[in-house]
Amino acid sequence: MADHLTGRQMGNLRCITGWIAEYGEGLTIREIGRSVGLSSTSSVAYQLRHMEQAGVITRTGRNWRSCLLGD
Repeated sequence: MADHLTGRQMGNLRCITGWIAEYGEGLTIREIGRSVGLSSTSSVAYQLRHMEQAGVITRTGRNWRSCLLGD
């Protein structure tokens, strides 16, 4: 699944993977944006929605902090 991601989405995925490995939970949209160099939270949310639709990540709750890596 990850082979269909854009470069920006791969950067987001690396950021999320590293953060979850270190802290045990996902980041907020603002934290992801700061980590990958995006100031627009809507741009980050757009990328995350596409990654979720592709099955690369999932959420257990409404916000992105509950983000988990997909199957």
